[in-house]
Amino acid sequence: MELRQLEHFVAVAEELSFTRAAQRVHVVQSALSSSVAKLERELGVELLDRTRQQISLTAAGDRFRTYALGVLREARNAVDVVSEFRGELSGTVDFGSLISFGPMDVARALGDFHRAHPHVRLRLRLSQSGASAYLSGLIEGSLDLALISVPNRFPPQLEMRLLFEEPMVFVCRPDHPVARRRRVSLDVLGTEDLVGFPPEFGLRRLTDDAFRAAGVQARTQYEVPAGFAAVADLVANGLGTALMPASEARRLGNLTAVTLETAVIWQVYLASPPADRMTPATARLADTLLDEAVRARARRYGTRPGIDHP
Repeated sequence: MELRQLEHFVAVAEELSFTRAAQRVHVVQSALSSSVAKLERELGVELLDRTRQQISLTAAGDRFRTYALGVLREARNAVDVVSEFRGELSGTVDFGSLISFGPMDVARALGDFHRAHPHVRLRLRLSQSGASAYLSGLIEGSLDLALISVPNRFPPQLEMRLLFEEPMVFVCRPDHPVARRRRVSLDVLGTEDLVGFPPEFGLRRLTDDAFRAAGVQARTQYEVPAGFAAVADLVANGLGTALMPASEARRLGNLTAVTLETAVIWQVYLASPPADRMTPATARLADTLLDEAVRARARRYGTRPGIDHP
């Protein structure tokens, strides 16, 4: 059994597709399939059920995946730790990202990190199934760091550090009846056709919960599994209205943002394993993102980094 075989199997187990897994590990699909089949022969058990249209894990495969992830994590940690003795940071960091970073300039932070540590490989993941997938990935070791939007749980195995929080606003066309108001209540918006995200997204859950607390049901007619630019395009073309973070609304010149009477607060956390389980590269990237969060607060309040805003 080789580490490469374990990596191939884990990729298939997570993607549930040989095509996507082959793209992820940068091998041709036939080589990937042969590698996994050889692993199954060596183990004497089938790890994947290939009898259906979409492959799935067998009971043995599901059990084996947990241990395979542990082996790969420890092997990678062993390589990453000795990089300190070579005087340079190296290794790989798997980072769960979001479709929006609010007031933070995450792209710049990642760019600064890459320039400072060119031997560290950053692998960005964007989950379509919400924060729960990131939390599970961090616990089992398939992710190193993740941005979590409106977490639905705080696992004790992880550190959850608040990066920022900001209010949501109602966004509409300038000719909308609400556009001239300074504030609007959610019960007034109960009849609005909303443009939003799929139910698994933290921002969608935040919106739905806020409407329920106001005694009305959110009417999300258009679900967009993309960024706020796509949401804004639909709103601008008269297909509906939206709730979005204030920082995103400020980037839209052709739409109007109206403050909500009852504050709905979006929170984003940096989730990671405890410090003693992070590789040097992961710890350095975490520090870079935390520093950017401080800069974002300073930009918002017009203060200098390091000086707390009251």
